[in-house]
Amino acid sequence: MAASMATSTTIAGLGASSLPSQQRVNLTSVMHTGFIKTRVAARNPLKVSGASGGRVSCSFQRDWLRKDLSVIGFGLIGWLAPSSIPLINGDSLTGLFFNSIGQELAHFPTPPAISSQFWLWLVTWHLGLFITLTFGQIGFKGRTESYFDK
Repeated sequence: MAASMATSTTIAGLGASSLPSQQRVNLTSVMHTGFIKTRVAARNPLKVSGASGGRVSCSFQRDWLRKDLSVIGFGLIGWLAPSSIPLINGDSLTGLFFNSIGQELAHFPTPPAISSQFWLWLVTWHLGLFITLTFGQIGFKGRTESYFDK
């Protein structure tokens, strides 16, 4: 909504002073915010004149993870096989971890105690899994993208 005041009016209390007729006041409002909209154009601080049309270019790959489900599958198998070998007093790490889960679920509403063996098996099993997945990702992607052929 725009309104303009272009007439000369006398202001009460100031004697015979009046507003000059050359001054023009334009009021504009924005319907959705209710504030008076300014006429200042916003500038983009990242826009450099003459550099690729004002767009910022980046050499970083958007798909930096480059995930592959075969790496997850082979990594899980690659960790379950060695962690299932009975090396810890005739038990395997996977067996000890899953048995400790069953023992802790026996008293379910109560959480595991700090001194429970469950935490040791949980951290050890998952640390081994994540290390295997990380090296599997590096090896698989390194081979498919020929990092090691130099």
